[in-house]
Amino acid sequence: MPVQLSLSALKQTHWYEYGVRFLLGGTATVFAGIVSAQCGVAVGGLFLALPAIFCASATLIESHERRAKEKAGLSGRRRGQQAAALDAAGAGLGSIGLAAFAATFYALVATSVIGAFAVAILVWATVSVSAWWLRRKLRATSHRTHTER
Repeated sequence: MPVQLSLSALKQTHWYEYGVRFLLGGTATVFAGIVSAQCGVAVGGLFLALPAIFCASATLIESHERRAKEKAGLSGRRRGQQAAALDAAGAGLGSIGLAAFAATFYALVATSVIGAFAVAILVWATVSVSAWWLRRKLRATSHRTHTER
């Protein structure tokens, strides 16, 4: 399935779930600020790079999938876990792109801040999408190998 935007997911989310995301994301950001103030910006930056809303999104994805299956009269526990695991895999691939963004920005910031941001964003997008594509191709190859045995 190709990557696509689904606005219908916005209708499935309750108002309090947005609050949970905001609260957890804000808490992670404040924590990174405190670490930065105590240990310096280099260490604080590592904590700020942490996916601030991942914990909230993983639990919300799991509960949405579980509820959808339960409405159909099925146990949605396993499906919810699988959806959260897929979200975690995507976050991992995005983290590879984030590392590429940071390395690119660090290498170019001395020449031009705006240029460094522009190039780093392009590198982030390229690396993240390439990692997703590569994972998808390797997974398809792995499935074919296992089914051929």
